[in-house]
Amino acid sequence: MQSKATTVEQYFSELPEDRRLAIEAVREVILKNLDKNYEEGMQYGMIGYYVPHRVYPAGYHCDPRQPLPFAGLASQKNHMSLYLMCVYGESELSKWFMSSWAKTGKKLDMGKSCVRFKKLEDLALDVIGEAIKRVPAKKFIEICESATRSTGAKASKGKSKLQKSAKANKPAKSVKPAKKA
Repeated sequence: MQSKATTVEQYFSELPEDRRLAIEAVREVILKNLDKNYEEGMQYGMIGYYVPHRVYPAGYHCDPRQPLPFAGLASQKNHMSLYLMCVYGESELSKWFMSSWAKTGKKLDMGKSCVRFKKLEDLALDVIGEAIKRVPAKKFIEICESATRSTGAKASKGKSKLQKSAKANKPAKSVKPAKKA
């Protein structure tokens, strides 16, 4: 569920109180641990944390007009979400993240980069803060560039690994059998 809000403040004003309080608490942890070269703003209909063009002019390889997304925070229809692209893009950090979360005794409801939660108490905020702190903008840029090099994607082409995979895996066109004479 993407918001039409153009500012973080407007985004918060649209949320029910319980969700606003939970997302504000997660935001506080992110901002406390965020490298100075990241910025906060609205991106993809949610609160985004990204490497701005002034730091990384190439932008996001899928859409170079967008700054490079690092994390996102959103209120969805059935849950709230924290998107941690750094955890998805770096296997050692991913292993550390899952192991550290498990040590807290809290259940981790996570996709590749998306941590889903229904209430603030579901989250291991110290683990989230440490994950954010472990990846300064310079390191995140290196991770992203390494990933795009390894997949053959180029920022100028604007195709992601997923787009290339989808194209490569299209089913072959079916061939009709020849009619008998």
